[in-house]
Amino acid sequence: MKAVILKDKVKMGGEIAPLYYEDVEIPKPGQGEVLIRLRNAALNRRDVYVRYGAYPGIEVPSTPGSDGAGIIEELGVGVQGLEIGSEVVINPSTGWGDNPNVQSSAFLTLGVPMDGTFAQYIKIPAEYVFSKPKHLTWEEAAAIPLGGLTAYRAVVTKGEVKEGDTVIIPGIGGGVATFALQIAVAKGAKVFVTSSSDEKIENALALGATGGVNYRSENWVKDLKAMSGGADLSIDSIGGATFNDLITLAKPGSKIVSFGATLGPVNNIVMPKIFLKQLHILGSTMGTSEEFASMLALFEEHQLKPVIDKVYPLEEIEEAHSHMEKGSLFGKIVISIPD
Repeated sequence: MKAVILKDKVKMGGEIAPLYYEDVEIPKPGQGEVLIRLRNAALNRRDVYVRYGAYPGIEVPSTPGSDGAGIIEELGVGVQGLEIGSEVVINPSTGWGDNPNVQSSAFLTLGVPMDGTFAQYIKIPAEYVFSKPKHLTWEEAAAIPLGGLTAYRAVVTKGEVKEGDTVIIPGIGGGVATFALQIAVAKGAKVFVTSSSDEKIENALALGATGGVNYRSENWVKDLKAMSGGADLSIDSIGGATFNDLITLAKPGSKIVSFGATLGPVNNIVMPKIFLKQLHILGSTMGTSEEFASMLALFEEHQLKPVIDKVYPLEEIEEAHSHMEKGSLFGKIVISIPD
């Protein structure tokens, strides 16, 4: 089969490791596993960061890719409740454990060191295989898993969003932020976004956002506070100085849920703003299998569809990574898997 292989480890801060498009053996499903013939995969920032050595436990050679959807081709011994020929989507959050509040020491995200979805076939434990929502195309189904799960846990489980809440999502455009917008809107929240691109703000409005501001404007925090009235919930993937702005925008007793820090550490936090406002600051990452099932059910109930920015064939995976690094995308980058 054709697969993309990461062969080289690099030190964090070094040059990006290359990817190789090669022929490898089709995996054989073991006890409790299924073999899936992938139709589409999708790209996440994690896939880029792995190539920069920014994650612990990187092992080579291995196949990257966390998102995927396809057709069950073979069942391993002991697999029940699944059938050959079924259309499925993969939950990339593996080994979570029994505590829904925090992942176990065995937790891994699919794709490096586990072989991931940038291949024609993948074997995966049956417990991480779910029926593909019928209203979604293969490309749409493959776009959802990692971003949809991360957004669902941040907005619904940790953020406890409810109808009428005001939600602020800075840096709209990436996959998880876009999913967070769609999920919050589906739950009846009023969502406000920020971006350096007026076009991305317009795209967010088309998805149901109530308003947005360009953070390159001098008084964007003041303008957003006046526009929104302040946040009941903020969903942050940025960190850096923006996190302090979210504290300023937070209503007393509100929540800030963080699942990333693309701008790096948060410096010079004014602590009285946190404790005098009685703020709840929560960390979040990925989610449980139960949350994955609930996320898919929400997408079906509201007939939600992910926003797809661009589709690349698997052999052009390097170009797909370059497109993601430029930061101009809105929605998900999807990978088509060859027949």
